[in-house]
Amino acid sequence: MEDYRTHTCGELRLANNGETVTLAGWVQRTRKMGGMTFVDMRDRYGITQIVFEETSNPKLCEQANKLGREYVIQVMGVVSERTSKNKNLPTGDIEIIANGMKVLNIAQTPPFTIEDQSDGGDDLRMKYRYLDLRRTPVRKNLELRHRMTMEVRRYLDSMGFLEIETPMLIGSTPEGARDFVVPSRMNPGQFYALPQSPQTLKQLLMVSGMDRYFQIVKCFRDEDLRADRQPEFTQIDCEMSFVTQENVLQTFEGMAKHLFKEIRGIELKDAFPRMTWADAMKYYGSDKPDTRFDMKFVELKDVFAKAPGFSVFDEAKYIGGICATGQADYTRKQLDQLTDFVKRPQIGAKGLVYARVLDDGCVKSSVDKFYDSEVLNALRVKMNANPGDLILILYGEDAMKTRKQLCELRLEMGSRMGLRDKNKFSLLWVIDFPMFEWSEEEGRLMATHHPFTHPKDEDIPLLDTDPAAVRADAYDMVCNGVEVGGGSIRIHDPELQDKMFRVLGFTEERAQEQFGFLMNAFKYGAPPHGGLAYGLDRWVSLFAGLDSIRDCIAFPKNNSGRDVMLDAPAKLDQKQLDELYLDIKQKGNE
Repeated sequence: MEDYRTHTCGELRLANNGETVTLAGWVQRTRKMGGMTFVDMRDRYGITQIVFEETSNPKLCEQANKLGREYVIQVMGVVSERTSKNKNLPTGDIEIIANGMKVLNIAQTPPFTIEDQSDGGDDLRMKYRYLDLRRTPVRKNLELRHRMTMEVRRYLDSMGFLEIETPMLIGSTPEGARDFVVPSRMNPGQFYALPQSPQTLKQLLMVSGMDRYFQIVKCFRDEDLRADRQPEFTQIDCEMSFVTQENVLQTFEGMAKHLFKEIRGIELKDAFPRMTWADAMKYYGSDKPDTRFDMKFVELKDVFAKAPGFSVFDEAKYIGGICATGQADYTRKQLDQLTDFVKRPQIGAKGLVYARVLDDGCVKSSVDKFYDSEVLNALRVKMNANPGDLILILYGEDAMKTRKQLCELRLEMGSRMGLRDKNKFSLLWVIDFPMFEWSEEEGRLMATHHPFTHPKDEDIPLLDTDPAAVRADAYDMVCNGVEVGGGSIRIHDPELQDKMFRVLGFTEERAQEQFGFLMNAFKYGAPPHGGLAYGLDRWVSLFAGLDSIRDCIAFPKNNSGRDVMLDAPAKLDQKQLDELYLDIKQKGNE
């Protein structure tokens, strides 16, 4: 049997002029002009124009006229230079004059157009994802993902890392997000969990002496979804022995620079800035600040305290402002829109105060009747505002909550002012995270990252006196306001780990039940170790300029966690339930 093709649909050029070739692929579109039928033929590699001439081969031309969109065909013919070239196609200088064709498979008319700009909505395209993947922009995302994983492997291999697989069926852990659980037929009434990350397993690999481990691994978290979150996602998971925080940061900053150079052709020579968590929250209201633009927060409580009388400010525990350069010409309608924006339930601000700096340097504000020119001028000076600038101010009783609201306003203004260019990249490390955070739901301190994070050496005494003030040897890499990776130095001392469990409210029995395997392993000589996990989906979406990680995953879930193509999750039949010793209780029934 002859090969289905001698070349791909993206391969032929003028250098192939006169060659006899065979192509195979899908029918993108057909059009009839005069005595000729033109067929655009597509495969993963590109599009080639096929010409069927009625005068030289009427029977073949008639066969071509019956082709429908997405038919799978094989075409034999001769490469010829096009008279009207298509500069938008790499193959646009040539066409194939067909002298034979086989229809390999007919196709129903697809439910949406397989074009770069499709007429299919999200739900429809996700239901027919195998058709959506034929579209060039979607395919390019997967090609980019492939290139990135290959470069990750190449870089880590050059740094002495071993790629080691860890199990998908593990035990459930109490910290972090909810686990996805899997019933065990062979162990009735008992359940596996799908790993939220291979955290304890990679620590065991360090105890095993593997020294440097990595894995491009699926992770699972049963949590509400958003644009950068899926129930299953992929991490570039890494761990290293005998390292300090500095060693880890240097290694993975190197990986980021390698990816930017090899994938985007961008050489990042300077060291990435480092910002403490406390400063990130103080100046940006976020532990993943978008530093493509400035617009830092300025605290203004002292400015307005000089002239009390405006009760809203007098009673506020925190007043903060941002300066939008050159935006003093904002209309009242635009300012009302901003006010409505910050008052939305998901943001929750009580109101918005604004001040314009006029051309003569005077300040005109929405609180003029409460403050004289001296106070408003002090505001301008504190904000470092110039003529033509717009000052936007939020206030509240809770400083952290108000900063987060101001963060949303800052990002909105950054978008409106065109300062969040997807082709500009600003990277930094956020370091010195709090070791613990208070959980209202649990009524106790919870580990900000996980219970194995090492506290900063100088803060270890605070575990006994003021655990909420303890900082961690933890770090996140942030790119354009997205956390693309994070990790920490781990606790390797069993005594310190026991103390950590006590601070977190674990009884000795519970700690042994949940993490006994790790604690027992540590008794046999655990090296100092630490690591980091990059979010592969987030890296790819940033490099591709996407708004959602879903667009760089071959078969993603929708916002309800459903796979609408496979119609999953779905009910099990009674026989399967019986085998698993499961009895389903309907919601709402006692």
